Amino acid sequence: MSQMTIALALLPILWLIVALAVLKVPAWKACLAAAIISFIIAVVPYGKDSAIMLSGALEGVALAVWPILLVITAAIFAYNLVVHTKAMETIKAMLSSVTSDMRLLALLLAWGFGGFMEGMAGFGTAVAIPAAMMVGVGFDPLKSILACLVANSVPTTFGSIGIPTTTLASLTGLDLNLLGTSIALQLFILNVVTPFFVVMIIGGGVKALKGVFLTTLISGLALAIPELFINKVAGPELSVIVSSIVMMASIGICAKVLPTNNPEYQFKSETQKISGSEGFVAAMPFILIFVLLLLTSKLVPAINGPLSAIKTSVPIYAGPGAKPYTFVWIATPGIMIFLSAFIGGAVQKAGFGEMLGVLGKTFNGLKFTYITIISVVVTAKIMTYSGMTANIADGLVAATGTLYPAFAPLIGALGSFLTGSGTNSNVLFGPLQTAAAQKLIPGDGELALWLTAASSAATGIGKMFSPQSIAIAIGAVAPALDEYVKENKIDAAKAKELHDSIEPSSIMRHIFKYFLLYVIVAGIICYLNIGQGII
Repeated sequence: MSQMTIALALLPILWLIVALAVLKVPAWKACLAAAIISFIIAVVPYGKDSAIMLSGALEGVALAVWPILLVITAAIFAYNLVVHTKAMETIKAMLSSVTSDMRLLALLLAWGFGGFMEGMAGFGTAVAIPAAMMVGVGFDPLKSILACLVANSVPTTFGSIGIPTTTLASLTGLDLNLLGTSIALQLFILNVVTPFFVVMIIGGGVKALKGVFLTTLISGLALAIPELFINKVAGPELSVIVSSIVMMASIGICAKVLPTNNPEYQFKSETQKISGSEGFVAAMPFILIFVLLLLTSKLVPAINGPLSAIKTSVPIYAGPGAKPYTFVWIATPGIMIFLSAFIGGAVQKAGFGEMLGVLGKTFNGLKFTYITIISVVVTAKIMTYSGMTANIADGLVAATGTLYPAFAPLIGALGSFLTGSGTNSNVLFGPLQTAAAQKLIPGDGELALWLTAASSAATGIGKMFSPQSIAIAIGAVAPALDEYVKENKIDAAKAKELHDSIEPSSIMRHIFKYFLLYVIVAGIICYLNIGQGII
């Protein structure tokens, strides 16, 4: 294998780096160009049959549409509908009424509710919604964004009903439950320590942990332990959703059982009294999503079995080792989320026409996202089927040798930094990790599982530093800040100072140290578990 071969294989990835990070090309244009570049390289210098490569691209389109885009559309529609019916205002009021300690409220919103939104919808909602809510109740806008970006660094791979992990399993052929469990193991330490960083960001340093250390520790364990257990027994789809509910419950209970009385961290906020029935109605779509996903999961085989049997297998890819692509029509998270959204919207008194209007706006708002994700999946498929991914893996292993496991998380983080998506990163680099494992120790399935899990676990690390994540955060916080300034009659000079603090360059400068620390820790965790075995 020549250096020229590796350089050609790297071209689609290098193009994405330059296009997104340097040229600031819109993601949908950059990713579409990457798909075209990968196809040309596969057919011309690599000499692959164009018809076979087109069939591989078509399989990529099928995978992107069903189930990836289905679940993203359904999740964003559910959220948009909750906003449309004003139920989100009720949810916001309920959450902010739990405590007047800014550290605990930050944990509840950025860590607990942010984790829930990641598990439910992902796609930036876990940063945008909690950060906007925090600014709305009086938090500093820059600290709100930083806290939410750091909090979102660990649940990303299980976000959107586990779609990044389920997609990765389907691409690599790895067992879904084993993959989810391996990811949860590698994230365990970061899951526990991340809420400590959230508190320190909001409170201004280590001193902020005084009086809330135990609550913070419990909230970290409330993610780490249930996430590991659920992945092992049921799979990744509900692992963050259930864990985030445990997290929010534990924070709420600790706020009552272990009250704080530090005036430095108290703030006054007028909160609306919400009755139990009002809260139940407001949360109805989320409750239904949880219930329907649970009932149709492998935990309930009597329901999961018959529904999973409703499927169609279609031969698409025509190359060597081709397997039919299977469309599962009912027992797929996207369908359950759509059902929950429509039923929940009806309970919240939204008319069917209204809901269709919200759905239409959701489609319109995601049109460029559809192109982006389809293009990324197509690129990954072409690179895999042409042998480009395997060549890159060979080059990486040759360059790093037995140290490669320490760099596996960096690759996953790079993917989500570039694309702003854990799913896209897994699609781009998941097959590369299995290829690298094959190069290191041929036939070692455990190594392939561990390296792939390491890359996926690190996707949230790259996402917290991604320009797309930062842009989403600013887009959500800026209007909330305008409203806060208006309601509280903040003077013009102070308002300008607050707005200037949330410029992209400022956020990236502040968040970089967390990105670097997390990448190093993830690399050490991965290497210590398997590195010695390779040596």
